[in-house]
Amino acid sequence: MSANERNLRPVSLPDDWNPGSWRGRTALQMPVYPDATELAGVQDELRALPPLVTSWEIQTLKQQLADAQEGKRFLLQGGDCAENFADCSSAVISNRLKVLLQMSLVLVHGLRQPVVRVGRFAGQYAKPRSADTETRGDTTLPSYRGDIINGPEFSAKARIPDPRRMVKAHARSAMTMNFVRALVDGGFADLHHPEYWDLGWVTHSPLAHEYQRMVANIGEAVRFMETLSGNEVHNLNRVDFFTSHEALLLPYEEALTRQVPRQWGWYNLSTHFPWIGMRTAAVDGAHAEYFRGIRNPVAVKVGPTVAPDDLLRVIDLLNPDDEPGRLGLICRMGAGKVAERLPPLLEAVRREGRRVLWICDPMHGNTEATSNGYKTRRFDNIRSEIEQSFDLHAAAGTRLGGVHLELTGEDVTECTGGARDLSEADLERAYRSTVDPRLNYEQSLEIAMAIVRKHAQLKPPVSV
Repeated sequence: MSANERNLRPVSLPDDWNPGSWRGRTALQMPVYPDATELAGVQDELRALPPLVTSWEIQTLKQQLADAQEGKRFLLQGGDCAENFADCSSAVISNRLKVLLQMSLVLVHGLRQPVVRVGRFAGQYAKPRSADTETRGDTTLPSYRGDIINGPEFSAKARIPDPRRMVKAHARSAMTMNFVRALVDGGFADLHHPEYWDLGWVTHSPLAHEYQRMVANIGEAVRFMETLSGNEVHNLNRVDFFTSHEALLLPYEEALTRQVPRQWGWYNLSTHFPWIGMRTAAVDGAHAEYFRGIRNPVAVKVGPTVAPDDLLRVIDLLNPDDEPGRLGLICRMGAGKVAERLPPLLEAVRREGRRVLWICDPMHGNTEATSNGYKTRRFDNIRSEIEQSFDLHAAAGTRLGGVHLELTGEDVTECTGGARDLSEADLERAYRSTVDPRLNYEQSLEIAMAIVRKHAQLKPPVSV
């Protein structure tokens, strides 16, 4: 057992837990499958399939998240609001990877510390919905809950929950992970060649000059180190990359939860970093019950209605032994509420001395509808919530350790504002999301630069 393994091992494990014990609790946001026998058969099929991630990758991520808790790394978690089966293509996957690599380069350069790269992909196929049904005209059908459950087409057949879709989701997650691993291991993320990451449609972006200047500075620094040492710096050839998704569909997660040879406990091997959404985070609910028994690092979405005592109960349930790197709190308050709602939570957790990774989700609390019927988010509100969160953590004596973003490498127009000052009228040009609006490439890069600027403002001056 390695030193890291010893340090990360909790004192105790729940004796009254198994991967299916969640079934004794109230499970929200779950589809009703018409054939229980078929569902059970699909779960058996999934149990026989290879896992999507490994236990040692999970332990590596947990150690890096523990470093982020201590201010030694910064978490960048980003990707699609909800993946579609049709988007499992080389172009979509590589463009998404390019965006995250470029953002992480900006953060590494500006924050002067390593970045933990976690993608919201290879499993983000389920989405919670505010209503169980959708009505168009005189027709009411079950809501679309993501490609892992049913189809987005507004027809009775498409909206029936189909357990076979879980097998399709596993296959597409595996293909996505295989391609990402091949790109990363093959040198796609090589700092010697950041030009590999360029996205053609933003050649004339207002941010292009600033980014290219940053790339040139990093390139000069790499060449200087190699000239000084006389050797190529090989650890710049690749980066660690991890996956995450909201573990909403518990039959799927249960089927991919396994014990591993020469390890102890249970791992969710569908993803490295699962999280619980705000709608399913009840401490006595099925999702919390499932999460308390797995060894993965986990996270919980925290909204503006969460009281400090309730948050402490969630922390006690999911991380009773205060294990480093185990628990992230993804706060999604909204730019207009964060200054009021976040400080009491920061104070309660700080007062109790609990070890958590504070993460800002500036997307979900800032969703609104436009006059022409589009669901969107204003870039200024997204940036404001991040900047306010940095200030509030500084005032509370706590640390903002990461951000959680919905973004894409495609040329979409789903969030207003940003470098090109997209308006409501621009949304009609390229609004492609089936669920939530995402930042496009330029807006994502601008957020990374805003994080760097804010961090520089708060960083204490170096004494001489």
